[in-house]
Amino acid sequence: MASLDTGSGKIAPVLDKDGVRLTVDGSIATVTLANPDKRNAQSPALWRALADAGKSLPGSVRVVVLRAEGLSFSAGLDRQAFTPEGFDGEPSFIDLARGSDDVLDDTIAEYQEAFTWWRRSDIITVAAVQGHAIGAGFQLALACDLRIAAEDVQFSMRETSLGLVPDLTGTHPLVSLVGYARALEICVTGRYVHADEAGRIGLANLVVPADQLDAAARDLAGALIAAPRDAVIETKALLQGVSGRSYEGQRTAERAAQGRRLRDLAGLGD
Repeated sequence: MASLDTGSGKIAPVLDKDGVRLTVDGSIATVTLANPDKRNAQSPALWRALADAGKSLPGSVRVVVLRAEGLSFSAGLDRQAFTPEGFDGEPSFIDLARGSDDVLDDTIAEYQEAFTWWRRSDIITVAAVQGHAIGAGFQLALACDLRIAAEDVQFSMRETSLGLVPDLTGTHPLVSLVGYARALEICVTGRYVHADEAGRIGLANLVVPADQLDAAARDLAGALIAAPRDAVIETKALLQGVSGRSYEGQRTAERAAQGRRLRDLAGLGD
């Protein structure tokens, strides 16, 4: 299902629920965190909506921009999760802790689905991050392939400070981006990583003034769809596989990928 032009110059959303809005304009989709009054705090309902957004992408989409309304990208997990009653209709953390290992594992795995689809090889994802990106907010930004940070950004991994661990897929990309020692220090101290440091250590691909964040994301999205789609997909898959291959294994993967591209360009592909 694609977005519809309402005739007013605005694109009608494909999905709009539980603080998540998805719009599609040709090859570029935009996922917006749309609960600025709560600083886009996260909940299981929001995670399900994010997972649904990934499932709702038309096949024509090549780039997904993740952005947020308001002053903060996401202040992290809604503090209601830490109350005995938790969220209406949801198991509280205490309920989960008292349940079986299988139920606990399955529930966290379901939550993680909101964070996993951003690394699909057929799309490139860009997080445009302003203000606070704390805990689950930081991990959501890390779920994307690329990040543009506003000059007022404040990344922080607060889970360890609360007696928890980052469990929403953020540890792997964080170590990949900044290295084990720096990732450990960021997680255990829970300190803020500001824009200048984020750019310097590789957390952010680009740092821009806050009022230029959306424009910078649009410009990057446009640049990312300039190359042929199949070449981009093969290149992303090659780069994603580097950590799991030896040097010789990567050489082999490069040859195989290039063979597929040459045959395709010659009209001999499957």
